[in-house]
Amino acid sequence: MDFQTYFNDELEDHATVLAKTRADLMGPFLKTLDIWTNCAANGGKILFFGNGGSAADAQHLSAELVVRFVEDRSPIAAIALNTDTSALTAGANDLGYENVFARQIDALGKPGDVAVGLTTSGTSPNVVEALKMARAKGLATTAFTGKDGGLMPELADTALIVPANSTRRIQEMHITLGHMLCGALEQRLKLI
Repeated sequence: MDFQTYFNDELEDHATVLAKTRADLMGPFLKTLDIWTNCAANGGKILFFGNGGSAADAQHLSAELVVRFVEDRSPIAAIALNTDTSALTAGANDLGYENVFARQIDALGKPGDVAVGLTTSGTSPNVVEALKMARAKGLATTAFTGKDGGLMPELADTALIVPANSTRRIQEMHITLGHMLCGALEQRLKLI
């Protein structure tokens, strides 16, 4: 394998997805920002969840809000539901893995909160069930996904659907968009 070509091809593929994301996602980005701002400004909490790399992104973005992203500011209430190993393993054992996030949303979520599902395919059963539970409990719902969006457009008030099929490219855009939302949310809250 020619690793110089590989290096250039990977960055070119990333740049192509970045350009498509820029062209397609401003509207959903701004709608997501509005939903998150309304939640944070009115004392709600943002509940993130996902599997694998999406779990890492959920944990990462939650920490950016609770601690800080760029600005020294008051904390923003957020939690990554995939970080509680006892709740995850008990839920998986007793209720089935597809219910591990839905059960936590049922326990912790209330109207005024936002459920944020991260799934590159848009079809992860536990993310789908959690968003259904969030809707049933009156939470706002937002999603990060890719490919054709899967079930996310039906379950989320707004979905950031990265225009790519490659999991790695979708995840690269998810963390970029997530960082952008954290930064924009900090700026928005300064104006309120």
